[in-house]
Amino acid sequence: MKEFDKISIQEISKEDMLMIIEALEYTGVKTKIDDFIDLKNSIVKELSALSEIDEEDFLKYLNDSCESQNIL
Repeated sequence: MKEFDKISIQEISKEDMLMIIEALEYTGVKTKIDDFIDLKNSIVKELSALSEIDEEDFLKYLNDSCESQNIL
């Protein structure tokens, strides 16, 4: 097995990324384990930096784009 330090997220859909972010938030709140919230915040911070928008706008974009794809 080849060792690696980082994992690319290129192939993760917006819906899956939103689900991961929401799951980390939910788990952190329900279990009161700050590591889940910290991981969620770290992911959002990195993705918003890559997108060159602030974190709040990134989450709004992610929510809005996933909502619009679910409408039939």
